Amino acid sequence: MTEPIAAPAAVRAAVPVTAAALTTLAVAAGAWVVAFRQMNGMDMGVETELGSFESFVGFWMAMMAAMMLPGTAVAVFRRARVRGVPQFVGAYLGVWTLVGVVTYAFYRPHGSLVAGALTVAAGLYELTPLKHECRRRCRERVQSGLAFGVSCVGSSIGLMLVLLALGIMSVTWMSVIAALVLAQKLLPAKATIDVPLALAIIGLGVLIVIAPAVVPGLTPAM
Repeated sequence: MTEPIAAPAAVRAAVPVTAAALTTLAVAAGAWVVAFRQMNGMDMGVETELGSFESFVGFWMAMMAAMMLPGTAVAVFRRARVRGVPQFVGAYLGVWTLVGVVTYAFYRPHGSLVAGALTVAAGLYELTPLKHECRRRCRERVQSGLAFGVSCVGSSIGLMLVLLALGIMSVTWMSVIAALVLAQKLLPAKATIDVPLALAIIGLGVLIVIAPAVVPGLTPAM
């Protein structure tokens, strides 16, 4: 009777690693569904209210899982080789939850002037050395979810500021910002791409200040 052929060690080792990365992506997909349902009918552009603290934290956690977890799949893939994936992801999302608490404390419904100023500031941040350093660290192998989270907050906070400025409950802007965050986590920095993007964000901010009516969804329809 022939003995069953054992799977190569490399294949056996890759199974839990791949499973961890796929689970992360599945959680992110589920979070998109939850976030879309929570955002339904809530988008009032720059005049959006956040509601109660409890409801906002629930929404924010779903939104962060949806937007940020796809870009962590590579880090989770690496982390799964040494175990501790749930703790890693939990610490990472914990950092973004703290950002949400700060957001709730300072966010207020605002007008187009404030939205434009915040968008310009976000574009300028994209050009700073701090942004580039945080983005570099966010792409490197890290030892903890906390360190990874702090680096990724520093890398993506400017883009998140655009979302807060233009409509935190906007499905459209959430999707655009999520795509940019994912691209910056996975792709190497290139001035030929990053500088035009930053200038485009600054230009959008200027446009919001001088002609807010041409920016769709900025203010609720009357």
